[in-house]
Amino acid sequence: MSLLEDLNWRHAVKAYDPTKKVSEENIQKIIEAARLAPTSSGLQPFKILVVKDQNIKNQLAESALNPDCMRECSHVLIFAAWDRYTAERIDKVYDFTTDERGLPRGRFSSYTDKLKSIYLEQSADENFAHIARQTYISLGMALAQAAELKIDTTPVEGFSNKAVDELLDLKKLGLKSVSLMYVGYADQERDWLTHMKKVRTPLSEFTLEY
Repeated sequence: MSLLEDLNWRHAVKAYDPTKKVSEENIQKIIEAARLAPTSSGLQPFKILVVKDQNIKNQLAESALNPDCMRECSHVLIFAAWDRYTAERIDKVYDFTTDERGLPRGRFSSYTDKLKSIYLEQSADENFAHIARQTYISLGMALAQAAELKIDTTPVEGFSNKAVDELLDLKKLGLKSVSLMYVGYADQERDWLTHMKKVRTPLSEFTLEY
């Protein structure tokens, strides 16, 4: 199938079959698609936390808008962003990049100095808003890869970030949760959206030409 066919196939699942689990191989493919997503200046300023432990899912579900989905899906992917940019974080990324490419460290110092002059002067809230936007690119890639594998998903903002951050002690890691992605297989009986027509804004209204 083509990517467009895969995207037409997928929908935000409303009920999962708790007896069906996604293979580790396919979870890794979804994560790899997320890892390969483009990010501003290539900084990849976030982590993906993979939750498959049922006890942790049950605890996380207490903060979710649709707790049954959280409890019954196979895996929960948590997109957690850096709490802010720092000189150390920027340098670590670019030191790794130059090492991997066989270039001398500092090769891109004029560029990283420019990044620091912009980001380090911003407030933590301004920083986080920019960082959080990068995670959504990765989330989109993960959703597309899951669709290609015919694995059901639900992108999620309906949860308590505070509760998730506290339960997983994300502050200690310098991270803050942004969004979730439920991964699994739909319960065809209970997922009311399964057999409904996919509806999007008509193309004629969706685009503007100049």
